Amino acid sequence: MTVLVAPDKFKGSLTAAQVAAAVAAGLRTALPGEPVRELPVADGGDGTVAAAVAAGFRRIPVRVSGPTGRRITAFFALRGDVAVVELAEASGLHRLPGGLPAPLTASSYGTGELIAAAVAAGASRVVLGVGGSAGTDGGAGMLMALGARVLDSSGADVPLGGIGLASVSSVDLSGLPTVDISLACDVDNPLLGPSGAAAVYGPQKGALPEDVAVLEAGLCRWSEVLGASFATVPGAGAAGGVGFAALAALRARVRPGIALLLDLLGFEAAVRDARLVITGEGSLDTQSLHGKAPVGVLRAATAAGVPTVAVAGRCLLPPAEWRAAGFAAVHALADLEPDATRCMTHAAPLLRQLAEGLAREHIAVS
Repeated sequence: MTVLVAPDKFKGSLTAAQVAAAVAAGLRTALPGEPVRELPVADGGDGTVAAAVAAGFRRIPVRVSGPTGRRITAFFALRGDVAVVELAEASGLHRLPGGLPAPLTASSYGTGELIAAAVAAGASRVVLGVGGSAGTDGGAGMLMALGARVLDSSGADVPLGGIGLASVSSVDLSGLPTVDISLACDVDNPLLGPSGAAAVYGPQKGALPEDVAVLEAGLCRWSEVLGASFATVPGAGAAGGVGFAALAALRARVRPGIALLLDLLGFEAAVRDARLVITGEGSLDTQSLHGKAPVGVLRAATAAGVPTVAVAGRCLLPPAEWRAAGFAAVHALADLEPDATRCMTHAAPLLRQLAEGLAREHIAVS
């Protein structure tokens, strides 16, 4: 029987693979010879491709357009005929030149280029993670890169970005490839309205109130042309409306990100041989309880009858809440080091130290 280490990233400090390696190192120091398996996970946002690569997928570079059109090198992961594409790799906020927001002009075109490259490499199934987008273009850019024509009333291509959507008159989808798309999505926002892509997420991407109004009007027009019935589907508002385009034009299937990734990474088979699962993320808080990676791991492990312990940079949940969720224990770096900055800069050695104590408490006595 093994100890299965399946954490998400500690955002701003360590990747999921680095977290898993640090925890595993601490376990092996405390209990030499104890079988430990590392299986870093992700929920469809930042780190999704890295988690796939850690599970045996190949990391493939592609030159694509960033959110403002600047050429960048992004990556997707491939194993057999299955590809993992992370929207943030090509079209994410961290890809904005100089970090300057471009709420009206940022596009998902590069994400479409990544999907096209995956299909060209032999993928017939694409898992698309849609967290962290920089724009609100309704996924129009993604469809254009895949071969769709998005046209204005004169028959010309509309401009990229949310600013171009108000002028959409027709769409020609005949050039789209045949590919099975699974959307790894952890939000249930519709495309339009007060809970929609522009109103909720536009300000996070630098949109002023007047920009939000422009984006909302454009998305409304876009939905009328592409398929208004898909605009109300939970998840249509994901990634500035990329979810909507994937649903309406690519006939994607939506699944909770962590559940989809756990299937892809082979978690069910791995947990069968485990006597303890260790998961975690940088901040364990109320958001974590709404389907984020650690709780997804917890639920899958619980279904297999295996107890789960969480590690975190900090835990903002009272013990009653994390116990009610099902965790056997929660251990945070803040319990070892009260200086939050040091917890960020020295996360790896602190995690190793934390794991040594965890091993003695939860494994040596079991």
